[in-house]
Amino acid sequence: MKQALNNPISRRALAAVAAATAIAGASLFGGTAAQARDYAYCLTSPGYGYPGDCNYASYRQCRAAASGRLADCIVNPRAAFREPRHRDYRTYGDPRW
Repeated sequence: MKQALNNPISRRALAAVAAATAIAGASLFGGTAAQARDYAYCLTSPGYGYPGDCNYASYRQCRAAASGRLADCIVNPRAAFREPRHRDYRTYGDPRW
């Protein structure tokens, strides 16, 4: 084995395989970060803390996840009590185009 690694061709091949593995690993695990989102409902349970697991867009999704467990669903306080988005409304009589 020692003799095989002394050959410059096998060193290059080994370096190429190592580089390809590093690039493939970086593309698999180094992708874009997940977007932080405040979903509308939180699953609360004694083990989750406050406000709980807030990964549910609808109350029905949350209730389905809570069924069969000692858990309940609440409105996400971060989503419910944040400032509303600013919207530019047209006044009455403004042209549409």
